[in-house]
Amino acid sequence: MAREYFVQVAYLLASGLFILGLKGMGSAETARRGMFLAEAGMLLAVIGTLLQAEILRYEWILVGLAVGSAVGVAISLRVPMTAMPQRIAASHAFGALAATLVGLAEFLGSQGHGEVIAHPKMAALGFEVMFGSLTVTGSIMAFGKLQEILPSAPITYRGQNATNIALFLATVGLYVYLIVVPDAAWAFYAMIGLGLAIGILIVLPIGGADMPVVISLLNSYAGLASSATGFAIGNNVLIIAGALDGASGFILSILMSRAMNRSFTNVLFGAFGSAPAAAALKGGAALPVREVTIEDAAVQLAFARRVIVVPGYGLAVAQAQHQVRELAQQVERQGGEVLYAIHPVAGRMPGHMNVLLAEANVPYDALRDMDEVNPDFPECDVSLVVGANDVVNPAARTDQASPIFGMPILDVDKSKSIIVMKRSMNPGFAGIENALFYDPKTAMLFGYAKSSLSKLVAHMKGL
Repeated sequence: MAREYFVQVAYLLASGLFILGLKGMGSAETARRGMFLAEAGMLLAVIGTLLQAEILRYEWILVGLAVGSAVGVAISLRVPMTAMPQRIAASHAFGALAATLVGLAEFLGSQGHGEVIAHPKMAALGFEVMFGSLTVTGSIMAFGKLQEILPSAPITYRGQNATNIALFLATVGLYVYLIVVPDAAWAFYAMIGLGLAIGILIVLPIGGADMPVVISLLNSYAGLASSATGFAIGNNVLIIAGALDGASGFILSILMSRAMNRSFTNVLFGAFGSAPAAAALKGGAALPVREVTIEDAAVQLAFARRVIVVPGYGLAVAQAQHQVRELAQQVERQGGEVLYAIHPVAGRMPGHMNVLLAEANVPYDALRDMDEVNPDFPECDVSLVVGANDVVNPAARTDQASPIFGMPILDVDKSKSIIVMKRSMNPGFAGIENALFYDPKTAMLFGYAKSSLSKLVAHMKGL
């Protein structure tokens, strides 16, 4: 009895720490503390689970703990920040696979003992394996697209939406049938199979530009599957943690889709990311671009009173966050002020830029969200765009034919002058020309971001 009390107290404390951790991660200043609280909660949850009276032998559990810990440490040490979205997608796949296998084991155990699963338990079990199976394959597809093993461009075919909806309705129909007839093994396995197929089909039409929404949505699905697992096996901490994960992922998905001007209904049915490519800018290749040398850019930044750095995925690829911080320090030594404009979907996952800049010890109070920083651009002497593209494209405001029309953007074009750091004139994920590059106030600094920033820092030191 004492052991059971300890387990339930551990679960209660773990749940409280999960809630406090999630709250802490809502702010850059408290995010690190929030992570520590969530980690402590997970440790308590694992200890409580290991003390369950139902566990008779620990050999295989200890093997699993050792292997899992070794893999986790290796991933943490070796995976670069640029690959963090892929790592998260893989984590979703493994988490959903665990939930699906638990549900399968519960069903096979009841079948092997000739038992009929109670209707309420089958409702939880069916929900668990349905959402778990589609999250497994959906996350694998997302990983493949982010890692460029699969084409990152949308893959569409005739009747795609109708097929996906029909498969989803068939899966829900099997789920309802299982609740009524819990011992229908054929329906259980068919539901898993259809779930695996749906996971593949809903991610196929999604392009790289929309991956932040996909990752958030898959996070929600994995949380829902975990919560259902808790109901199926009677584990309270799984119910609470899964519900927190599912709800937060769902809310974040809505916020991300709004930030990208996507209908959330389209996200759910896999019909987004397949907008037709917009026409090139009027005048196209005939429009001139103005280039700037390292020396001239360094002088311009040295005399600027206010500089706004706009980081994008190119910054992450170049791993140039430390050089950006060094450049900002040089501007500040000259008496200038440096802010960092963070678009909600800059990079390939929510918070990608915040994490990169925090790694370089950029002060939290210098980070500005889109709504907060946009009024500052008209008073900005120089906006330095490092690897960002679609999130600064004025076509989102002016070109109704553009696939990104209506997407909230950073108002970089309202700055007094603009320096854009890019390797080439290649378009961003949306595959369209960026009108900002042809703005008379814009100067293009071509080259690798890390190298160009290092040269800028060196020249500014010599001024």
